[in-house]
Amino acid sequence: MRVAFNLEYQTTFGEELMLNIIAEGKTEQHQMKTVDGLHWTCELSKTVKASAHIDYFYSVVRGEQQTRHEWLVAPHRLEFAAKKGARYIIYDHWLDIPEDSYMYSSAFTECVAARKHQMSRLTEYAKTVRLKVRAPQLRNNERLAIIGSGETLGNWDTKRAIAMAEHESNEWVISLDADKLPQTIEFKFIALNEDSDVTPLWENGMNRVVTMPDLDMGEVVVYELPQAYFPAYPWKGAGTVIPIFSLRSEGSFGVGDFGDLKMMIDWCAKTKQRILQVLPINDTNITHTWQDSYPYNSISIYALHPQYTDFRQLPDLKDRKRKTYFEKLRQELNALPQIDYERVNNAKMEYLREVYAQEGDKMMKTTAFKSFFEQNKEWLVPYAAFCYYRDLYGTATFSEWPDHHTLPAKERESMSKSTTKLYKQVAFWYFVQFILDQQMHAAHHHAREQRVILKGDIPIGISRDGVEAWVEPKYFNLNGQAGAPPDAFSVNGQNWGFPTYNWDAMLEDGCSWWVRRFKKMSEYFDAYRIDHVLGFFRIWEIPIDAVHGLLGQFSPSLGMTREEIEAYGLQFQEELFTKPFIADWTLERMFGQKAQYVKDTFLNHTHDDIWEMKPEFDTQRKVEAAFKGKTEKEDTDLRDGLYALISDVLFVRDRKNNDKFHPRIGVQNDFIYQTLWDHDKFVFNKLYNDYFYRRNNQFWYTEAMKKLPRLTQATRMLVCAEDLGMVPDCVPWVMNELRILSLEIQSMPKDNTVRFGHLSRNPYRSVCTISTHDMSTLRQWWDEDEGQTQDYFNSMLYRGGAAPHPLPGWLAKDIVSRHLTSPSMLCLLSFQDWMSIDENRRLPDANAERINIPANPRHYWRYRMHMTIEQLLAADDLNNEISTLIIQSGRK
Repeated sequence: MRVAFNLEYQTTFGEELMLNIIAEGKTEQHQMKTVDGLHWTCELSKTVKASAHIDYFYSVVRGEQQTRHEWLVAPHRLEFAAKKGARYIIYDHWLDIPEDSYMYSSAFTECVAARKHQMSRLTEYAKTVRLKVRAPQLRNNERLAIIGSGETLGNWDTKRAIAMAEHESNEWVISLDADKLPQTIEFKFIALNEDSDVTPLWENGMNRVVTMPDLDMGEVVVYELPQAYFPAYPWKGAGTVIPIFSLRSEGSFGVGDFGDLKMMIDWCAKTKQRILQVLPINDTNITHTWQDSYPYNSISIYALHPQYTDFRQLPDLKDRKRKTYFEKLRQELNALPQIDYERVNNAKMEYLREVYAQEGDKMMKTTAFKSFFEQNKEWLVPYAAFCYYRDLYGTATFSEWPDHHTLPAKERESMSKSTTKLYKQVAFWYFVQFILDQQMHAAHHHAREQRVILKGDIPIGISRDGVEAWVEPKYFNLNGQAGAPPDAFSVNGQNWGFPTYNWDAMLEDGCSWWVRRFKKMSEYFDAYRIDHVLGFFRIWEIPIDAVHGLLGQFSPSLGMTREEIEAYGLQFQEELFTKPFIADWTLERMFGQKAQYVKDTFLNHTHDDIWEMKPEFDTQRKVEAAFKGKTEKEDTDLRDGLYALISDVLFVRDRKNNDKFHPRIGVQNDFIYQTLWDHDKFVFNKLYNDYFYRRNNQFWYTEAMKKLPRLTQATRMLVCAEDLGMVPDCVPWVMNELRILSLEIQSMPKDNTVRFGHLSRNPYRSVCTISTHDMSTLRQWWDEDEGQTQDYFNSMLYRGGAAPHPLPGWLAKDIVSRHLTSPSMLCLLSFQDWMSIDENRRLPDANAERINIPANPRHYWRYRMHMTIEQLLAADDLNNEISTLIIQSGRK
């Protein structure tokens, strides 16, 4: 069979087009031909069966370098559905990422607008005309049909419209007998409702016209037509955000689990919500203490946390005594107002080991387990080995292990064979991950059945005491720490402790590490939140010897040379500007009566009234070690003062080039800045603003576009991003170009000229929310700053008089309703903020609703629902109120 591809694409000198056929996960590339640089062709001979199909895309190359390619999420599809087709002639158009690319995500194609796909029926026409068109606006109960002039196309009678086949998501196809068509056909596409006899929805625009070519016997001409647009309102949905660990049911074991997740999905469906967003669900067991409760510091980007195992889905323990013991313990832990992380996880691991001893051999001989192991062993074996050695050596810090600082290939291979001793040592972890995988898959399947989008969270960092840092260290800079510059959450910046990424190494293999990560996540979710998307532009990299984030610098970024700094008009005094500024007067101001003690204990005198840190205290980590275990306020104040001394510099030296420098973030609040002459302050501020808000914009745009397109097109999940913080101008450029949904919070407007964001100005491609897990809940925020609340009450809610305190339910309902009616595609509210509208059911203590406090790096993540999901499902008055709010806002 011969296949002729035709494409109009204007190239420049030196560019060529390639046809890329996707076959069994590989790409078969063919060079195209042109005579004018606009019309490109490629003819192939293929051996294919009738009813088969191929997927393909076009790309542009210059020499050996691919410079551009089509959108990969929904490539072209060609069906071989003509029994007599000997030659196919295809007329395509270049497919860039469409404005409505979100409609092609699995969030829509598998959840909101899920429809059964079918290939075209086989035809026996002597000559065939096939029409293809994309119509992503159709809902789950609608199908596409064609109607037009002439008897064959129904003479514009909608009752005679010809149904088309959706052979891939949002693309519809129909084959027509060319011998029964006039030379020119005029037609339109219409949307038919399968559930009720309603007037068809006609596509916008003028009638379509196609002139038939001269076809030989056995030829099939395929026209890929421009998208069909219908007069339909853009889809908008509402949903809930809650960590899985915060779920509570009558049968859970002191912490939310994957069984509770299915019940929460039912509540979302019952209240007309279409999205349920959770926090990261990966294993975080590093110390086996409450400090592992932080969900953004996982030891594996693939492995699920054992705490989410739903024991109700496992066989009962046969030992009645042990069964009774665990049931009593379950009831005790489940009754606690908050999670007792250590007791819960110790109990769950103990229970899992007993289930493994009882059921492991049988379960691991099943076809399901063998299939799971083969598909996941690339990450599963290193994960199991890491867990085994972590527990054997009593620490997850693999650099402190007596051996196994890497995982030898022979050992990895031996752990993959069920007959070896090493396999038996680590098999328990295979068993646990198999159970978790099955349960999470079941929850995901249940969500799709309920037409609820399950949305996950991809942390920006990985643990330096984790599997990936152990077996794939080339991808990370282990001598640096990731964090965030100072913001509303933390005046000293945030130090997350994660290693930063070695993007050079990652880009060498096409970001395969990230692609694997995203593909695994797509097995469980249909949408995801990119945590701290700014990290893909540049990350705030902090020296390994720093505790706070103030001494960080953006990486990568364009550091400044001495000459560039002086070109602004600031004489560069390297020693004064790059070493901590410590003088008698600064010590008096900071430490008061303790100034002399600080001098005697921590400082050396250099000259005049200037001091420097003693070598044993010259980094924040050394100071931290010196004050370890000292928790009295007097000690912590002294320690924090020393931290501040060390970070009191005007410039930090570039980590890769000693001859380049970066202005220290937020230094205008420090003593070194106060020593500058007014003119120098003016010059420095100009330099500072240029550096942080203009200098790197194009550079960071280029950096992001090397990475994010590969990742956003790696799966069909809906892409959302957390784009808060110190956002450079280039971020919205990239997010708009890649159609990534932004995050909009009214109390944290991106427009710095207003105090509160105007909800009516939210972009459609965005997620609207009131608060995140890193913020105060609505009720907390309302009482934190009464001046701010009063301003919001008068200017945003348009109400006179004094704002009531605490926040009454009727006013919370008004705020929720206003957010729901915003233009944002998604309105996702925390469970706590949904509950704020019901004074009888919300948690009495608003402060107990808080999930995380970012300024505290040792915060205990233990918030849990104060009512069970069973009680929530039975709360008909509350559920009806939520459903009504959602329906009235036009969300469905």
